[in-house]
Amino acid sequence: MSIRRYPDAPSEPVSASKLILRQQEILAKNGENRRLRENRDGLDHRRAALEAQIRDLTVQYNRVCEDLETANMTVAQLTDQSTAQIEEDIRNIEEINRKVRVNQEKDRAEDEAREYQAQYESYTKQIEAVRQQKIDLLNGAPLPLPELSVSDGELTYQGKPWDCMSGSDQLKVATAIVRALKPDCGFVLLDKLEQFDLDTLQAFGDWAENEGLQIIATRVSTGPECTIYIEDGYSVEQPDATPTSPTWTPGKF
Repeated sequence: MSIRRYPDAPSEPVSASKLILRQQEILAKNGENRRLRENRDGLDHRRAALEAQIRDLTVQYNRVCEDLETANMTVAQLTDQSTAQIEEDIRNIEEINRKVRVNQEKDRAEDEAREYQAQYESYTKQIEAVRQQKIDLLNGAPLPLPELSVSDGELTYQGKPWDCMSGSDQLKVATAIVRALKPDCGFVLLDKLEQFDLDTLQAFGDWAENEGLQIIATRVSTGPECTIYIEDGYSVEQPDATPTSPTWTPGKF
């Protein structure tokens, strides 16, 4: 009996682990080769891009060189101009404008002055008109006292203006004027009647009685001409006198 022989088989059995290890080595080598090929392709693509960029930059460079040559020719023909005249003109303009502003301010001030003058004249006329009306009223008014008159538009009594009158004359004039203005009023309240001496006070009382006017007045005094005496806000009896019932008579004090 014959036994078959395989002439292409190895003389020893094959180790699977060795085959796997060899396979891994081959795969690793193939992976490195693929990486090297990809790197080569990337470098080739980058080279192509740089070549295209170089071509573009070369075109731009040539264009810039041509523009620069033209610019050099243009600049060579340029001539700078002096600004001295313009600066002088600017200085003149500022001076002119300053004078214009001064003139405008002057015109505005003159306009305001004319306006104020017109207002002043208008107000003066109004004041004069009112003053004249006052004078006319005073001149035409019936004066309540014989020696009461108007002089230069000012009320006077016995030839004296108000500021120069005595206190008693001022009270007399004021009372007479109130009587004339309010003839229906039957009484007048007065203060500071001590400014009258007794004779003047009596004459003043006679005038009030003739006018039918009752006068209720205060007077700093302890004399018999007073009817009611008040001290510290309270009514008291007449000093050194027998108590009497208070009485009063129209026009008497």
